[in-house]
Amino acid sequence: MIEVLRDGTPEAARQIDKLLSRSEGSERVAGDVEAILRAVRKGGDSALLRYTKRFDGVSLSAGELVVSEAELADAARQVPAEISRALREAHGRIEKFHKNQVEKGFEVRSEGIRLGMRVSAVERAGVYVPGGTAAYPSSVLMNIVPARVAGVPDITVVTPPSPQGIRPEVLLAAQIAGAHRVVRAGGAQAVAALAYGTETVPRVDKIVGPGNIWVATAKRLVFGQVDIDMIAGPSEVLIIADTTADPAWVAADMLAQAEHDPMAAAVCIATDVKLGAAIAVEVEQQLGELPRKSIAGKSIRKYGTILVAQTVERAADIANGIAPEHLELFVEKPRALLPSIRNAGAVFLGQYTTESLGDYAAGPNHVLPTGGAARFSSPLGVYDFVKRTSIVEASRKGFEKIAPVVEALALAEGLDGHALAVTRRLGRRGTAASPATKSGATREKKGKSD
Repeated sequence: MIEVLRDGTPEAARQIDKLLSRSEGSERVAGDVEAILRAVRKGGDSALLRYTKRFDGVSLSAGELVVSEAELADAARQVPAEISRALREAHGRIEKFHKNQVEKGFEVRSEGIRLGMRVSAVERAGVYVPGGTAAYPSSVLMNIVPARVAGVPDITVVTPPSPQGIRPEVLLAAQIAGAHRVVRAGGAQAVAALAYGTETVPRVDKIVGPGNIWVATAKRLVFGQVDIDMIAGPSEVLIIADTTADPAWVAADMLAQAEHDPMAAAVCIATDVKLGAAIAVEVEQQLGELPRKSIAGKSIRKYGTILVAQTVERAADIANGIAPEHLELFVEKPRALLPSIRNAGAVFLGQYTTESLGDYAAGPNHVLPTGGAARFSSPLGVYDFVKRTSIVEASRKGFEKIAPVVEALALAEGLDGHALAVTRRLGRRGTAASPATKSGATREKKGKSD
């Protein structure tokens, strides 16, 4: 059973430190990932196919890397009607939410100077969709929709193949969301293909989507060659619960997070010892009923945490220090507590707002900062797929107004060429030497006479 810990005790402090220091140890695979990146960069499709056979056990030809239109159509027919309808409704909700994030450029004019900012989408985006122990059509929607809303004209999905093929739900989600191609490739080799391009896979400008330690490490290493969304770590949920909370519901939401991964963290901060104990009992009982109890059990045993704080305000302080990916407020007045929350990837208000709603169909993106990164980063959004370009235009009048300021600052920094670029336009042949230039000339003259 999960131990119920009191806030302020050494045991509670150690457990919080343990939660904050979760890591999958990317350094242990970094060397192998670098070798894969180099091989794909040099060998293109042939290297990608070689690693696909080695790691996924699937032999493909170059012509089979991209899923054909016929296969996509067949996949759509295989998906049960109920799931197809659910994917389409979720897509509509996610798209509607993200349209509110569209950013517009602007232009301002003042005394002969015209300034502006242009907002434009990146040309190509790559979306990584995990394989492994579960299929994630929801992740397909969450990653493609903001790119499409932003106006990205070319989107490539990569996902690990298996001997049984790619799950039809994933292929249908890619079609609904508007992907331009789906590539049978996963792992670090797929990230390399997106970052550098191959004969079949076009090089992209941005790579998004969650993955295992190999994928996360590869994304970190190619950053700079391309942009990435974030280095996603193990997932987490933190639930603040007062005496109005239902222990069974709290436990269910903790286990919903724990079933993701043995490294996932399910945390509850309760305001009552008896409530904490009741939640612990529910977690143990419900765990036995969970189909993925092996995974969830490992997570709960290592990172499952129930803390007891005296007030919801103190609970909010602890939550801000942890900066969780998901934060649920199961308290009597959740909206009143919301202003106290500074650091969280997503906040869920009230007991009916289970985090599962956000994972699938509420609308906001479920790609969220993990491992405390909510202190400084945001959910994936339309803004991640655009770039901003400054526009500057000066007339003669505007130039003459700002020229003295530019000239003075350039001279102060010792950049005489910058100053001359201004003074020549003013019709002057030269300008006074900058302080830095003068001191340099004095040193040079002194050196020659010594």
